[in-house]
Amino acid sequence: MTNPESSTPSLRASDAERERAADLLRQAMASGRLTVDELDDRMRLVLGAQTRTELERLVGDVTVPADDRHPLAGGSARPGATSVPVRPGGNSTHRIMSILSSSERKGRWRLGADCSVVSVLGAGELDLRDVELEARHVELRVFSVLGSAELTLPAGLNVEISEMAILGDNAIDIGDEEPDPGGPVVHLRLLSVLGSIEVSRDRGPTRGRDRPDPPAGLPPRPPLPRLP
Repeated sequence: MTNPESSTPSLRASDAERERAADLLRQAMASGRLTVDELDDRMRLVLGAQTRTELERLVGDVTVPADDRHPLAGGSARPGATSVPVRPGGNSTHRIMSILSSSERKGRWRLGADCSVVSVLGAGELDLRDVELEARHVELRVFSVLGSAELTLPAGLNVEISEMAILGDNAIDIGDEEPDPGGPVVHLRLLSVLGSIEVSRDRGPTRGRDRPDPPAGLPPRPPLPRLP
């Protein structure tokens, strides 16, 4: 008896899936899962792959899925945008306080599914370019009272923003709010009272770059008010 599944042809690979597979292999080499020679061999096979099954075999042993999506499903992301990894569990950050002080988070760290950032007569800086998310949907609340808060988003992070300023200033410059359709989402809730919150997105092609110098001609950030 003939198995009907055996006669079903493999789905043909698209150009976007080949590009996604090549990107996954480059990431695997950067993390030490592949040598340079192995990367070269697999890249040649990726370019000649005709079906999705062939691509899956080439990336299957070096890919750590960030969520439950297909490993080749990132082809619709904006060019240069890498999907932000999701790692449930473990030690996650749920509260960052800056009261008459300053706080900074950068490098590789894990953002909790529900996190509050409070700056009162202080300054907070959050660099999310190498962040890991605890969940696919994260709520990040940022409060600035007579203080300042600065957030830098990675190129591939989807965001939703709700914001309010009371005698304060919220400066938001992120471009596309959904650079990775179907990817994880961070909902930013911003409130500044006699303070400032600045949100910007890294436009670079890779995560973890050093922050570029600010454009010439911008006025300096005003100093924090002194206590009476």
